[in-house]
Formats: sequence, C-alpha cells, structure tokens
Amino acid sequence: MKSDFYKKILIATDGSENGAQAVSAGMEITRLSQGKAYALYVIDNTCYPAGKWDPKLKTAMEDQFKTFGLEMTAAVEEAAEAAGVDVEFAIMEGHPAEKILNFAEKQGVDMIVVGSLGKTDAERFLLGSVSEKVVRNAKVPVLVVHGKGQGKT
Repeated sequence: MKSDFYKKILIATDGSENGAQAVSAGMEITRLSQGKAYALYVIDNTCYPAGKWDPKLKTAMEDQFKTFGLEMTAAVEEAAEAAGVDVEFAIMEGHPAEKILNFAEKQGVDMIVVGSLGKTDAERFLLGSVSEKVVRNAKVPVLVVHGKGQGKT
C-alpha cells in the first residue's frame, strides 16, 4: 500500500526507551508510505550555564553528547536498513523542541515522530516537555510514542 500522505518523516531520537519505540514506529510509517526518514538527535546545550564551567569539562561533556548522538543515529541506521527505508541523519545543538521544529520546517516533512519521556505533571510544569512543545507548535501531524503503561489517566 503506497501512501502519498507521509513521504517525509522526521524521527527525533533521544536514546530513551520511548525514543527507541519512536524510531520503530517512524520506520514502519516510512516503510508503509515508501517515503524517506530523517533521524535527528539534538544535543541540549541549554541545560548548563555558559561561562561558568571549566572549559575542559565543557569540551569533554560536549564530546560525550556528540558520541552519544552518533550512537543514536547508528541505531536508527540499523533500523532503517532492516526496514528497507532511506534515511538521512542530523545532529544539532540547542533547545530540542526548537531544533526539531526548525528542522521539520526546513526539510518540509509531512510528520514528526517523537518519544515521550513520561514526565510527571510537576516535572512538565517545571521543566516543560519537548514532545509537548513540538505538538503545540508543529505545522504537521506529530506522533508521540509512549512507553508501556504511560499515557493512561
């Protein structure tokens, strides 16, 4: 079954279990639509204060985040090969929700797939939620993949 609806799928991955499930769901949608997947990993560099960290420590942390991002995109590449899906990778730095939304708009994607970290109401109030911000601000449909037992009230 070929679909013209979702030919360009953005899969935002963060290395979490729900992120891995989002990768699986995104790959299946891309496979069914015979489209193209974009895998995006965003290094959240907004969580540590600029200028107050030892430069060596900051560089070491950034290197670790980049290495982790490469590992995540490699996992997505394996999933894409298994599904027979064409995939393009990107690693960006900044606020995750903003980078996901900007990337989606620049690439003209038809759908965004993200995992939910399953934050509590208090955590969402205090920290915000990347998936929630993406859902609220996206110009295309967003699939939020919850883990088992999440999303129930």
